[in-house]
Amino acid sequence: MAGRMATTGVPGARAILGFDPSDPAFRADPYAEYRRLARAGALTRTEAGLWVTASYRLCESVLRDHRFGHRPDGADGAAWRRSAGARRSFLTMDPPDHTRLRRLVGRAFTARLVERLRPRVEELVDDLLPIAADPAGPADPAGTRFDLIAGLAYPLPVIVISELLGVPSEDRERFRGWSDALARGLDPDFLLPPDDLARREDARAEFAAYFRELAARRREEPRDDLLSALTASYDGEALTEAELLATCVLLLVAGHETTVNLIGNGALALLRDPVQLARFRERPEETAVAVEELLRYDPPVQFTVRAALRDVELAGTVIRRGEMVLLLTGAANRDPEVFPVRPDELDLARYANAETARHLAFGLGVHYCLGAPLARLEGAVALRRLFERDVRPAGGLNGVPAGGLDRPSYRDNVVLRGLAELPLTIRA
Repeated sequence: MAGRMATTGVPGARAILGFDPSDPAFRADPYAEYRRLARAGALTRTEAGLWVTASYRLCESVLRDHRFGHRPDGADGAAWRRSAGARRSFLTMDPPDHTRLRRLVGRAFTARLVERLRPRVEELVDDLLPIAADPAGPADPAGTRFDLIAGLAYPLPVIVISELLGVPSEDRERFRGWSDALARGLDPDFLLPPDDLARREDARAEFAAYFRELAARRREEPRDDLLSALTASYDGEALTEAELLATCVLLLVAGHETTVNLIGNGALALLRDPVQLARFRERPEETAVAVEELLRYDPPVQFTVRAALRDVELAGTVIRRGEMVLLLTGAANRDPEVFPVRPDELDLARYANAETARHLAFGLGVHYCLGAPLARLEGAVALRRLFERDVRPAGGLNGVPAGGLDRPSYRDNVVLRGLAELPLTIRA
């Protein structure tokens, strides 16, 4: 897993974004910086011309507005991300292409079908927790030492999506390197050093070659798995090979990384708040409600970007066609105008109130996260099973110092917010 982000900063990042994501203080607590940006106005413009908003109402408006999308004709947002058309998933497409592809893939991710996976997810979590221990680690009277990220949060969604796709179990470990490189590649290109860009392209090529071969086998001998379904046609429609491969990349990276960070960020938030942790343990019937608050409080995805597909007026300002708006959804989830009661505090009872505004952790509108039901299920089961045990924070693993709960180690990603490690001790 990636370690801490370099502290040297990214040249020009603050001029483009309005903040420096490589600043260690930002990585530790981006929400303080978001509050500063919010005080500057609901909609501001950076030195480089990028529009930025931390307002829930504006984020919600843009996400629901069909006049905003990913790539207007003739405006490719090159300063933000360059992506070959053949490799683009429906995550970065606009209707009608997005509508067609999402409809074909979405059949496998309905809440009803995902719920059928619960027994298997519970089995996997119970299997992973005991073997997460580091047998080479020093004995600890407080319990068995293990890293929550490497031991549970990472392997759980990899196994689940691999089984859904029909990937042989012996090939799962190959996904680790690909996933890290591709997840880093979700960040804007201007934030990525050349080595990371090269690793992303190498990972895409290797991943595509693997699934091209596996998909060919599934066409000849279909099985009861998602990859076989994706290679088939529905009502005369089918994915092209490029669309199929891009979709497989999306399912691995977007769905997997979201769940890893939900589990890690959620566990850290609970460990930092003994009162809320006690409530979580005492009310297992409210786990789903608690997960919604954990998603609001420290979401796996911190921001997204949309381009104006035509001239649009937003908050009294005309956004010209092709101009881009950075939607700080992580900040919007704490907007005091929408979450007026202690927005910066964790409150697991918050979503027991039907009047509470929905968080933006999974987006809104036509691009609402397809894998949200699966991420919620995996996160809820993992956190519930974890905290049924006596779990406490530990020092660094393998002799490497760690910051504990006050100074945890975060991964390099900017769009995604997640821990590099979370050392714990556990008693069954």
